[in-house]
Amino acid sequence: MFLIWMSLSFDITAQQRKVDKQNSGLVEQSISVPSGGVLFDADQYRSELEKATDTLIFKGELDLRKRLSLVSENNDSFIWVPTHVMVEVAEKVLIDSIWITAYEYYGLWDSHKINSYDFDPRELKDTIPLKLYNSFYGSGWSAPLEQTKINSDFGRRHYRWHHGTDLKLNIGDSVRSAFDGIVRITSYERYGYGHYVVVRHRNGLETLYGHLSKKEVKVGQEIRAGEVLGLGGSTGRSTGPHLHFEVRYKGLSINPIEIFDFDIGRIRAPIYNITAQSFDHEIKMREAIYHRIRSGDNLSVIAQRYGVRVSQITRLNGISTRTILRIGNRLQIQ
Repeated sequence: MFLIWMSLSFDITAQQRKVDKQNSGLVEQSISVPSGGVLFDADQYRSELEKATDTLIFKGELDLRKRLSLVSENNDSFIWVPTHVMVEVAEKVLIDSIWITAYEYYGLWDSHKINSYDFDPRELKDTIPLKLYNSFYGSGWSAPLEQTKINSDFGRRHYRWHHGTDLKLNIGDSVRSAFDGIVRITSYERYGYGHYVVVRHRNGLETLYGHLSKKEVKVGQEIRAGEVLGLGGSTGRSTGPHLHFEVRYKGLSINPIEIFDFDIGRIRAPIYNITAQSFDHEIKMREAIYHRIRSGDNLSVIAQRYGVRVSQITRLNGISTRTILRIGNRLQIQ
């Protein structure tokens, strides 16, 4: 089996970019196209596609002339057909449209919020096999650091959840993308991740790299597995130099050691099966938590203890910051 990449270069108007959601199943995008582009010629597109199809052999004998989609997906492999159709997202960043339409739940592009997918893991009934890498199609993987010694594991820390694995490093060490992808977020949190980067990957996952001393990439930039995206540091809420490394699916965290064996710096398998059990911790965190008020408590102390905001406690309990807390009463924390 072989694959010859297509390269069809053209722009499309906003009207021509509309998608029939009932027919395609895709999420309609709020996008625009830069002025001055060449109008899209549908007849030329079909003609070019038919010529290319004659030289392509796809698993399952995929008929591209009937399925004019950007991606062929099945449980065993994924094939990305480059389109070079650039679209402008809300942040005025031009990206290849394939990064928006590749997965239905990636119909949303948000370069500010880490979890913007509104995914409830309790509704997941099936097993979703994700191909992590495929060397045949040039899709690789990389450990995020040259040396991957764990400082702190994924899991509960007192009353808050630690959504990643902390890896030991020296300030200035190169931090690398785990898989091929496109940069979705580069930001800074003074009391959290510090300087951090979120990368959206072709395999359906996203990875986050926190506490960087310097970011080397920009939103919308495509990156290959193993390429440097930043330098190690200790910015934000950090007690010393380390990389906070997260793996997420539809915005929810997955224990990175289920995918990477950090002891030997290797990926565990070519395929990772996502099930409801992958998000047991998320499901437990969604269960209501209550605090019984004791002497000396105030909203700030309680919020800090559970790792939440004061505004969350006041909203859940219908109170204000001036409400008198009475010993023995219960407050809902989440």
